[in-house]
Amino acid sequence: MKFLVRERVFDIGDDSWVTDEHGTKVFRVDGKALRMRTTFELKDPGGEVLTVIRRKLFRVRDQMRVEQGGRTVATVRKRLFDPVRDKLGVELENGPGWEVVGSFLDREYSISDGEGTVAVVSRKWFRMRDTYAVDVNTHRQDPGGDPALVVSVAVAVDALTGEDGGD
Repeated sequence: MKFLVRERVFDIGDDSWVTDEHGTKVFRVDGKALRMRTTFELKDPGGEVLTVIRRKLFRVRDQMRVEQGGRTVATVRKRLFDPVRDKLGVELENGPGWEVVGSFLDREYSISDGEGTVAVVSRKWFRMRDTYAVDVNTHRQDPGGDPALVVSVAVAVDALTGEDGGD
């Protein structure tokens, strides 16, 4: 299932809706202003917080945590310099980790693990410059099939690799 994300959603203090491919509001990304570290909340349409995405401070490599119910369920980390391709790693609390590979600046990358593709993130499906899709493999029965988790990882990737992320 494709989820449509507007790039400007990731400016701190801005809120934006994430819609499904039919235009239905599915998630709201709430950027938290006036915090010491980059923080976003992914909420359902009723306002309930599903995940909290926050940058870890004082680390050798940039990283962001995705938290559900107060516990860390995923950690997105920049890999050490790789001149061949952009790559990030995702450590999951339950299950094998994911690898994020592609062009982060162009929003053209994939998230995968040993079982196959978790999601494909692409801007090329849209005419609007500020919109890209996160196509989640919702048929999976593991964490890779959880749209809230996968969209949260995409938010973390964008925050780590965007203009403010230093990539």
